[in-house]
Amino acid sequence: MARVDAAERRIGIIYASSRDGWIGIGGVMPWRSPEDMAYFKERTWGHPVIIGQRTWESIPESFRPFRGRTTVVLSTSAEHAAQVEAAGALAATSLPRALDLADGAEGSEVVWVAGGGQVYRQALEAGLVDVALVTVLDVLVPDGDTAAPVLGPDFELVSASPTPAGFHTSPTGPDYRFEVWRRTAPAHLDREAPAA
Repeated sequence: MARVDAAERRIGIIYASSRDGWIGIGGVMPWRSPEDMAYFKERTWGHPVIIGQRTWESIPESFRPFRGRTTVVLSTSAEHAAQVEAAGALAATSLPRALDLADGAEGSEVVWVAGGGQVYRQALEAGLVDVALVTVLDVLVPDGDTAAPVLGPDFELVSASPTPAGFHTSPTGPDYRFEVWRRTAPAHLDREAPAA
């Protein structure tokens, strides 16, 4: 398989957030949203997904690594990296290394960063992110401990379904809205290829 040139690769972040801006509490998402899970699967299918060690550990073993996607897990521990690799995922010690591993995977013209909070922050602060797919859930999480990523002024809302202020009705979970945010100046024009 041919490697994707880092300058041509697009990097997105994908996450669900409460209305008051939280993505987690105690290392897990404080809701169950079948619609968000289906959206995540649809949008990331066939593309590499990068997650942090805590996110990996929060996923039930039967769902990891993600089917139909190369899963790259950030890990600073050799023991944890060995466990991740034994489970069928790739392990990396840094975000640049994770991106290098993703570049050799199927579908790497688009790479998704899927949590947790520190990994989102690293990708945004490095100027790597081109697009953010956000599922806003109609819930409040007053005791949340992991905040949603902060999309700076260089991101603009380009679509919201059903509307920027409305929510789809869920028969089994919280009501939800899908938002697409794009960086106004493509990130790939501002960055150099990540170091291995």
